[in-house]
Amino acid sequence: MKRKLVPDIIQGQTVHTVAPDLPAVEAARKMSEHRIAALAVMENARLVGILTERDITARLVALGKDPATTPVGQVMTESPDTLPPDALATEALNIMRQRGYRHIPVMDGETVVAMLSIRDLNIVIQEALERELAERDAYIFGDAQ
Repeated sequence: MKRKLVPDIIQGQTVHTVAPDLPAVEAARKMSEHRIAALAVMENARLVGILTERDITARLVALGKDPATTPVGQVMTESPDTLPPDALATEALNIMRQRGYRHIPVMDGETVVAMLSIRDLNIVIQEALERELAERDAYIFGDAQ
């Protein structure tokens, strides 16, 4: 699986962002509206955190905080790990598995160019497995179609 994150896995993605002072309820609405599970938290065009569904659950709802008055900055994951666009899918998968991440920002220099999700990688893995199985079947059974 020697595929690079951008453009082999992620292409043309819109990165959704929020400011750290935005009420968490507004960030949750944005996630719902765009059907996404993570937002890049930006301050002065700089990535300062990532807000995920898991952050909202564990650091907001479970603690009984008011989402209307709690800013994103209080519940986000600060200074998240990132990967460059030319990182390989296997590298991303290893980091995400070892550290328990479901999302990781992809940065080109200081610019967030994508938000990689474990779902993106699962698609790549499934496609690779299907290709390998088809090649194995063709080898074992011949190319009879």
